[in-house]
Amino acid sequence: MKAFVFPGQGSQFVGMGKDLYESNETAKNLFEKANEILGFRITDIMFDGTDEQLKETKVTQPAVFLHSVISAICLGDEFKPAMVAGHSLGELSALVAAGAVSFEDGLKLVYARAMAMQKACEAAPGTMAAVIGLSDEVIEQTCAEVSTEGNVVVAANYNCPGQLVISGNMDAINAACEKLKAAGAKRALPLKVGGAFHSPLMQPAKEELEKAIQATTFSAPLCPVYQNVDGLPHTDPSEIKVNLIAQLTSSVRWTSSVQNMIKDGADDFTECGPGKALQGMIGRIDKTVAAHGIA
Repeated sequence: MKAFVFPGQGSQFVGMGKDLYESNETAKNLFEKANEILGFRITDIMFDGTDEQLKETKVTQPAVFLHSVISAICLGDEFKPAMVAGHSLGELSALVAAGAVSFEDGLKLVYARAMAMQKACEAAPGTMAAVIGLSDEVIEQTCAEVSTEGNVVVAANYNCPGQLVISGNMDAINAACEKLKAAGAKRALPLKVGGAFHSPLMQPAKEELEKAIQATTFSAPLCPVYQNVDGLPHTDPSEIKVNLIAQLTSSVRWTSSVQNMIKDGADDFTECGPGKALQGMIGRIDKTVAAHGIA
């Protein structure tokens, strides 16, 4: 069974989508429609901008979304998923590709999400750190030991066995990294990200995004969407909305999402969007399934 997966922030690169724009009329029209909706030419930054321009949150999130969704649309009849999932931001790409949200509404939600997260990052500065080579339980326990009121660190992204990303206040992240290295982590390094995503520090962004999600029409997707908050399949639009709202302050349960998709029959995963990060994670979760990009 075929599963399609959609990457999140961090997979972007200058030049992404340019080949689609130049070779496919449908893609070109959708990119131009996006420029109109956003009120600036995001395509100029995606195709020919600098890394710094592309790293701006208001650019990064819609850029990754656009590349992912337009790539899926351009597959035409080849896009026949039995199930879909997306990592963090990629969940919105998955929902649009699966027909639960329109292209226009999806892009507006992504932009609202990016701006709300940017605002939350400025109000409560934080960061994230990748931890390699320890069990989830040890990392969770360390986060609990380090966290205090007003200085929090939590497990944020369960990417694959032996790779977990933590998120929180700067001091708490630094303290947790030291303890995790002492506990035997191969690596515990802060990431170059704009804030503490998927942590309690995103509460103001969650409240802002909730209004935008509740005002948006969601339909039943053409196949189950395995959502980040619980790693389980969902088709009910009201459930999907609730989970999408919770996502900003909840952990991304990517490992269990992929494991559940495989349990439900997925044996061929196609990553739609920039980069190969999800293919690598899927390979580390289960080596028996195929994971590749768009051919």
